[in-house]
Amino acid sequence: MADAAQNLVAAQSRPGKGKGPARRLRAQGLIPAVVYGLQAQPTPVAVDPGAVMKAIATPHKRNTLITLQLESGAKRVLFKDYQVDPVSRRLLHADFLEVALDKPVLVKVPVVTTGRAEGVAAGGILSVSTHEVTVEALPDRIPVQIEVDVTPIKIGHSLHVSELKSPEGSKIKYATDYVVAYVAVPEKEEVVAPTAVAGAVEGAAAPAAGAAPGAAPGAAPAAGAPAGKPGDAKAAAPAKGGDAKGGKK
Repeated sequence: MADAAQNLVAAQSRPGKGKGPARRLRAQGLIPAVVYGLQAQPTPVAVDPGAVMKAIATPHKRNTLITLQLESGAKRVLFKDYQVDPVSRRLLHADFLEVALDKPVLVKVPVVTTGRAEGVAAGGILSVSTHEVTVEALPDRIPVQIEVDVTPIKIGHSLHVSELKSPEGSKIKYATDYVVAYVAVPEKEEVVAPTAVAGAVEGAAAPAAGAAPGAAPGAAPAAGAPAGKPGDAKAAAPAKGGDAKGGKK
């Protein structure tokens, strides 16, 4: 980790609390902040937000060891928490954690995967379920990241936090052996066979009215064939009172 002297942030005490004093500080280009940690009571201070953002612009980001310079002396701190404006995203408030260089602290360290999982080569899908882990380390020995080699993960298998290797000078802490990454089995695509339209099948199977057996669907009836209309039988029958030979003489 870079020397804390290179990450110096000037701070001044602020006796006032509340929205009024905070607004006056921001009008001066400062923001309210609080230092927690080694002392029994939190220490309210005022800092330059630009200096804070510049101090944590390192590979360690929020885990950067900062020297907070007060009138009463310097404090070694970590950037613990912050509040930003929802519109402008400017820093509005900051919390610092005072640390001792000979006492380990618990911090969140990002997880970075390396390699290509065997399960991915077999068609699986790699999913990372944990993007940061809790690490115990001395303030000046905090790792930048935890590298996780996913190469041995086969399809349908997972990698747990207990299998991770802690960087030198630190120790990964956990209460349960949770999953960090796994290779999921890909879902099979369902192939749906095409089906014929019911109406089209029924129409093709039923012959047109009056069509001769075996005729093509929709074909016109043969010439001279009965039209099949109501009343055609009456037209073919002999007139009333007549006989088969043409009627009475």
